[in-house]
Amino acid sequence: MRASFALFLLSSLAALAQSSWPPGASHPAFPLWPHGAPGIAPNLPPESDIHSPNDRDVAGRPVFRLGNVSDPSITLYAPTAPANGAAVLVFPGGGYRILAIDLEGTEVCSWLTSSGITCLLVKYRVPGTGPYPVGAAALQDAQRAVGLARSHASDWHIDPNKIGVLGFSAGAHLAAAVSTHFDRRIYPTVDAADALSCRPDFQVVVYPGYLAVPGPTLTFTADIPVTAQTPPAIVIQAEDDPVRVENAVAYFMALKSAKVPAELHIYAQGGHGYGLRRTALPITTWPSAVETWLRTIGILPQQN
Repeated sequence: MRASFALFLLSSLAALAQSSWPPGASHPAFPLWPHGAPGIAPNLPPESDIHSPNDRDVAGRPVFRLGNVSDPSITLYAPTAPANGAAVLVFPGGGYRILAIDLEGTEVCSWLTSSGITCLLVKYRVPGTGPYPVGAAALQDAQRAVGLARSHASDWHIDPNKIGVLGFSAGAHLAAAVSTHFDRRIYPTVDAADALSCRPDFQVVVYPGYLAVPGPTLTFTADIPVTAQTPPAIVIQAEDDPVRVENAVAYFMALKSAKVPAELHIYAQGGHGYGLRRTALPITTWPSAVETWLRTIGILPQQN
């Protein structure tokens, strides 16, 4: 566990080549919707990096802020270490306005693939596509992505019973949403992939938003219907997160009440939007905790 994360850190310069967007031919992209996303408006502006000079850098580097996404897709990153059959669909954050596609996307795939996990980077629609039910498009994309991953399990060399989700910020909310809204599709059936379950087998929720109702008391949102069928979760956030640590705490308490196996990791400092970029703060070692948890729940093999 520690060795694989250390290897990821030591190879960070090489990983930067993989962190570029769009990815090269070695990482094939698959459209989520064969005939276009449902309800998509015509004549939308093209996708682009809408980074501005006023946007903050993270760990001394800028963030690729992908905007105007109307053609959602899955990009496949095959394991660079011996494959273990696990797969993770990654949902970058960005307030349902943009996607932090490198910080919370391609760089995450560098870590996962170095641990033998297939990374499926989900480019979901933004802006104005969530949180559900205010907007439905992002959750439609997430449901479709999980079903599509299961339908390609043989082609992509993954175990259909070890498909999880990992999200950051708004993407963390999306991971929680697809982990609780899986009993029915919220879009018309497209093909055989929609006959398969869109319930993830596990969820990694990192500095989530939209899960706690604003106010003086700790109140969980009713829009995320946690039940005993909700998949196991690990939830990570900093106490000083301006998006409010109550989001992580409220979700954990809802999971606990439903007797869903869950871990909660609260760090003293870290703020918001750090991704995997290592700083002096302990919170940026969170991938090690996730790897340990994945071994605990049987998704990754135990180390000798």
